[in-house]
Amino acid sequence: MCRYNETADEILIGRLRDGETAIADHLMEKYKGLVRKKARAMFLIGGDTDDLIQEGMIGLFKAVRDYRPGHEASFQSFANMCIDRQMYSAIKSSNRQKHQPLNTYISLSSSETEENLRDSCVEHGNPESILIDRENVKALEKEMEKNLSALENKVLELYLDGNGYREIAEILGKSPKSIDNALHRIRRKIKKYF
Repeated sequence: MCRYNETADEILIGRLRDGETAIADHLMEKYKGLVRKKARAMFLIGGDTDDLIQEGMIGLFKAVRDYRPGHEASFQSFANMCIDRQMYSAIKSSNRQKHQPLNTYISLSSSETEENLRDSCVEHGNPESILIDRENVKALEKEMEKNLSALENKVLELYLDGNGYREIAEILGKSPKSIDNALHRIRRKIKKYF
């Protein structure tokens, strides 16, 4: 797989279309970290990021399947949009009672630049709701910056970067229990905001 590392994603997609199927596995592996980061940024109150990781991987698969080289958007931008759309769709369609944790999500991801993308990943939801969501995220981020302590802000930043409790504790020189407590306080403050 590492033989593909030096080649641009757009060229790899072209080769994938020509029958070099191992490229699909390479791209899925390459962007798995992005999916995890996005899933962690969707702060599920009372939920787990595993559901969102699974949805994000489906979005990534759709990006690999549907991307066509030669369009204005790079593969990375296209994959970003497909992953976001799949996660937002999962949250939106989880209005049924059996998926209650997904109903109470809070997105803490920063807004990212988007390019013109094909409609294949925009099949669910509409652009206005995504834009409104992002505006709400910005308002939430400003509010949290004001209401979280310096430690809580740092813990949240490290958590969203994909670090676990123990890693955060090591980085900050604190006990894992104090990190756990900080995350619980952060969740309470976010719930209070809403």
